[in-house]
Amino acid sequence: MKIAIGADHAGYRLKDVLVPFLKELGHEVIDVGSHGPDSVDYPDYAFSVSEKVVSGDVDKGILLCGTGIGMCIAANKVPGVRAALVHDLFSAKATREHNDTNVLAMGERVVGPGVAQDIVKVWLETPFSEGERHQNRINKVKSIEERQLLHP
Repeated sequence: MKIAIGADHAGYRLKDVLVPFLKELGHEVIDVGSHGPDSVDYPDYAFSVSEKVVSGDVDKGILLCGTGIGMCIAANKVPGVRAALVHDLFSAKATREHNDTNVLAMGERVVGPGVAQDIVKVWLETPFSEGERHQNRINKVKSIEERQLLHP
């Protein structure tokens, strides 16, 4: 699987743990930055990853900041993105099964590296499997996006 990953200054250390982990799992990783502690704006990285997901350049995206909240908010502004803020294994699994999420957001200040690796593994390995009931809900979300694009 091809995965884009991005982080701001508050999430780059966790990104530096996850990139080699993803490669060990056999995934191709596109790292859009950031690469250090200098202050940067999280929406820039959220947009970069989200754009790659929606265009089909990558299969999924991972976003990291201090809490994951800002990244998740910014990513969900991009039509076609279904980003979820996840800090536990149950949510990682449920968000794939029920919501068919294509972007994962986490907070470096909220989860440690080991938990983050477990979350990523579960999220990547869990298929969208809850069928018609949840697909109908996803379709309704898509129709909201379409209405907003036509009438902002």
